[in-house]
Amino acid sequence: MESRNVEAGGDVNADRGLILDPVEIRVLAVLAEKEALTPDNYPLSLNALTGGCNQLSSRDLVMNLSEYTVQEALRGLIQKRLVAEVSQAGARVAKYEHRLRVRFLLEQDKLAVLTMLMLRGPQTAGEIRARSGRMHDFGTVADVEAGLQFLIDKFPPLAARLPRAPGTKEARYMHLLAGDEIPDAAAVAASEAAPAASRGDRLALLEEEVARLRDEYARLAQQFEDFRKQFE
Repeated sequence: MESRNVEAGGDVNADRGLILDPVEIRVLAVLAEKEALTPDNYPLSLNALTGGCNQLSSRDLVMNLSEYTVQEALRGLIQKRLVAEVSQAGARVAKYEHRLRVRFLLEQDKLAVLTMLMLRGPQTAGEIRARSGRMHDFGTVADVEAGLQFLIDKFPPLAARLPRAPGTKEARYMHLLAGDEIPDAAAVAASEAAPAASRGDRLALLEEEVARLRDEYARLAQQFEDFRKQFE
């Protein structure tokens, strides 16, 4: 697959007016993820969104955010027209939904790819396929690569192909919503050498299963809470 050439160290976001900080990226990605994983509980309340941001599985890096920090990120994302506050009949708290699909004209497969990059950092197409099954079931790695190429070809681009580190067989990809520069080959090699940077597909699948069980528990807990409130 051919990718747009990016000069090593060049700032591909020089003309981008939209640059998000790490908390905004996490908040936005969690909203996109939970829309697909727990549709019965979407849009998300501030409490549910904070819990999703601080989830221990399927996150890199793991964060420990307060509701105040998440609320501040939501304010910024609303101003950037990437999140909307939703008023639901009978709801006691405000809820929030993402606007990634509308803002960037993304179909579900492209949204799943972008969300995985936002939640897990730079990954290979194979890793994205193994980890995104609950958001979109990619038939082949080539399908993931097609989604990645779509994000790369956007203007401004939403993703980039990293220089391949020496001794590696597969290239990794990163999102560009943080205004990052593309690291050079030496930086990529150092990243590839880090133990935490490489996970096998089996471990990824186990992490996804744990995340699914956590989401199911959260859904049941919310249903119980809604049922309990009927008798208050």
